[in-house]
Amino acid sequence: MINQMISKRKSAFLLTDTDWHTRTIQWIVGILMLALYLWIGAGILSVMSNLPQILKNGWATVAEHIIIDIVLILAVLELIRILQSYLAVGRVKVTFILDVALVVLIGELIGLWYKEYTLIEVGLHITVITVLTLLRIVSIRFSPDATD
Repeated sequence: MINQMISKRKSAFLLTDTDWHTRTIQWIVGILMLALYLWIGAGILSVMSNLPQILKNGWATVAEHIIIDIVLILAVLELIRILQSYLAVGRVKVTFILDVALVVLIGELIGLWYKEYTLIEVGLHITVITVLTLLRIVSIRFSPDATD
């Protein structure tokens, strides 16, 4: 009887106590999601504040920044999707991580259009995007959630 009480008392203070661990992770993920929502809000305000510059500087000079900002906002939305899936499922889906990487790399490829770039840089970006796309297809095909 005393041994059972001692073992219950010891398990209550373990870092791997499921209830404590779950609540702590949910709290941390909630703070991260709040920070990402604030970042998205700041990004939207930044895009909106760049719109009046179109009238002054012309559309072509501002379009680069607006397009890149929008792609970054989409990448942050994908990060929020990762955090939401972690809270719902209890694990991170590889496809969501690949989605974020693809959005960021496609944004970088779009950014190259407005800079001086070499054929090697473009080829490297396209190669990495292709490999990540193939990995995404494989991860969906062989996912533990996939049904036959």
